[in-house]
Amino acid sequence: MNLFRRALRALVFSAFFAVFACEVFSQEETIVVVSGSDLSTQAVAALAVGATETKPLDIVSYVVDLALEAFGVVNEGNTWRHYLIAVLLLLASYVFRRVFTRLVFGSLRRVTARTKSTLDDKLFVALQAPVGAFIAVFGAVVAIKVLRLSPEAEEARIYIQTVAFAVVTLWFFLKAFSTVIDHLYTVAKAREMSVAAFMPWIKKTLFALILIFGTLLVAQRLGADVKAFLAGLGIGGLAFALAAQDTLGNVFGSVVVAVDQPFRVGEFVHIGPHAGTVEEIGLRSTKLRTPQRTLIAIPNKTVANEAINNFGRMTQRRVDQTIGVTYGSTPEQIEGLLEKIRDLLKNDVAVHQDYIAVNFVSFGAFSLDIQLIYFAADTDLRKSFELRERINLALMRLVVAQGLSFAFPTQTVEFAGPVAERFAAARNVSKLVAADPAS
Repeated sequence: MNLFRRALRALVFSAFFAVFACEVFSQEETIVVVSGSDLSTQAVAALAVGATETKPLDIVSYVVDLALEAFGVVNEGNTWRHYLIAVLLLLASYVFRRVFTRLVFGSLRRVTARTKSTLDDKLFVALQAPVGAFIAVFGAVVAIKVLRLSPEAEEARIYIQTVAFAVVTLWFFLKAFSTVIDHLYTVAKAREMSVAAFMPWIKKTLFALILIFGTLLVAQRLGADVKAFLAGLGIGGLAFALAAQDTLGNVFGSVVVAVDQPFRVGEFVHIGPHAGTVEEIGLRSTKLRTPQRTLIAIPNKTVANEAINNFGRMTQRRVDQTIGVTYGSTPEQIEGLLEKIRDLLKNDVAVHQDYIAVNFVSFGAFSLDIQLIYFAADTDLRKSFELRERINLALMRLVVAQGLSFAFPTQTVEFAGPVAERFAAARNVSKLVAADPAS
């Protein structure tokens, strides 16, 4: 059963390689067969008209003629020798396939094992089965060609031969593309490239294009009017493009995201008004997990047209804050506080030392403002919060140690005029009463 499944799979998955092989061997050559009674039917016909016929070289017919000539069999009718030759050719192709795939591919695998890249190793392993299937199909076609068939059976044989070779070649190219894309996907995923998310889609697209191209080429070789089909397909494609322009816009947007790579899966980004961690980069949309743990799906057409702020690619995390001390502070106290804050930041290993700014910047409405700008060396948000907490607690201790205090919003209101005088007089009377209750 396993052998039957293998044989069936080899015949079913046989595609495009044949078309390529036939084209290679289909170059026009002049063949003149001048032999005795062992001539093939075609050579006899050419000799009968006394002329040399120029025609495309059919490798299958050429091999059959060589086999019949080697066994001294005239290519007329079916005798027991024709059946014997067919069986021998079938067995020879089987043996040749086993020997060729083992020796040639075995040698190639030993050579590629010494290279640094693993792509060649994977490629030769993947292509061994299609090449073996091609040899098996070629042997079966040659064995059947030895027999003289009726016109109907011969026409069916030609159709089956064309389809079988086309399927083998198609299988060859599909395996090659699949191996290359899988290898690129592994490399892109190891390097955390955002294009890795699009590799399955690229693989499916290439497979679809190869299948369509192979089917059209086989149909053309079988006599179908492919040009008319393509013309109708062009009109239908235009109508489809107009009806699905939004979908196509999202598809092209995904291509732009894959090529430009503004973000990767796992990075925190701002895309227009939306912010979140990238969970999936799909063919139609990009999905973000927001800080509220909700999921937002943004069409890739919108993603391609929006400004993207990628927090995941920050080299450092910036901290910009302002503290205010009371107006009762002296210049000497402010200067001492500034020096101590600078020393605090310079001695903290979690602070990036390329840029530190600590300055008395302004006279605020109710405070003397000191601005601190520095960068956290680690971009991790939690570690950045821990650094800010540690620095803020140290600032509180420094302010207290300098004999200063933090300012908070205060306001002084001055009253003037008759109303203010009456209010002041009443307040003074209340104070006197409070001071001497006996009076």
